Amino acid sequence: MKKTFVTLLALAFTAGNACSAFAAGPAGLARGLPGSPAVSYISEKDKIIPPFAQVLFCAQNPAECRDNNGLSVVALDDKQMLQLKDVNSTVNRTMIGRNDPSNELNGDVWKVNVRSGDCEDFALTKRSRLIAMGWSSRALRIATAYTPSGEGHAVLVVRTDKGDLVLDNRLSSIKNWRDTDLRWDKIQSGTDPYVWYRL
Repeated sequence: MKKTFVTLLALAFTAGNACSAFAAGPAGLARGLPGSPAVSYISEKDKIIPPFAQVLFCAQNPAECRDNNGLSVVALDDKQMLQLKDVNSTVNRTMIGRNDPSNELNGDVWKVNVRSGDCEDFALTKRSRLIAMGWSSRALRIATAYTPSGEGHAVLVVRTDKGDLVLDNRLSSIKNWRDTDLRWDKIQSGTDPYVWYRL
């Protein structure tokens, strides 16, 4: 495990900050993909180097990156949908959007349960709160993407029997991943936080 972590840390550092995450505002059109089924899941491609800031985050916060061996797909009922909406709106309303200082690790430091932060801090905080409520860590994955203006962005993707749902700090509503204005980049594995996939 230690050797794997050191290898990933070295690879991530070499790759640099591939996706910086800014607090961007909403705009743009949904990415159009043909033949959209009623239930839609993000399709992972090949493995990719994880964001360097995420590797450091897991090293400093191992409890936040632990697999709780739950289900990979949540059977979404009314109570759970209410929990998702509550966590999304509460975190969006109470956290102050603020970019990381540019002199701090190339302007990309991942933090959880903080009063202010940028988009990945919002996503990590939402994930942490849902896990504390009993949600499976395997169904709660961080994904990186680009906004219509080209800014790097991070969101929480929740895998449910209704499809992959996106909790975004730019929006109060929860959307299916296909209905967002994001151009998808990569996503975390549900079972291993050090494994990421290209989208």
